Amino acid sequence: MAEAVLDASALLAYLLDEPGAEVVDDRLVAGAAISTVNWCEVIAKVGEAGAVATERLELLVQPGGGLEELLAITPFLRQDAERVAGLQAVTRARGLSLGDRACLALALRLGAPAVTADRAWLDLDLPVEVLGIR
Repeated sequence: MAEAVLDASALLAYLLDEPGAEVVDDRLVAGAAISTVNWCEVIAKVGEAGAVATERLELLVQPGGGLEELLAITPFLRQDAERVAGLQAVTRARGLSLGDRACLALALRLGAPAVTADRAWLDLDLPVEVLGIR
């Protein structure tokens, strides 16, 4: 069972050793999940971020690298899609993306807090706990 659901921004902060990386590290150690939608965002951004992020991601995903124990890459389901659509009205004013709402939908499904580097989430009245890393 995941203790937290990571947004792409949170995992990227960890991979790039940005402020808040230690918060993400703690969540990874406790057991975290990420939606396949957000995982796709991470992979795309890591390629743009440079060698350090790529090396850290490669270490995580290599056999024995710990990814399976630390991070459950969780399929995006039909019920998640329906929740994403339902969250649009609540999140539109703060500019949350489809990926952001995918993270929130997974957090709702798993009953775990959503972890993000995006401060815009913190001002919203959401049906799930949100933890900012910065």
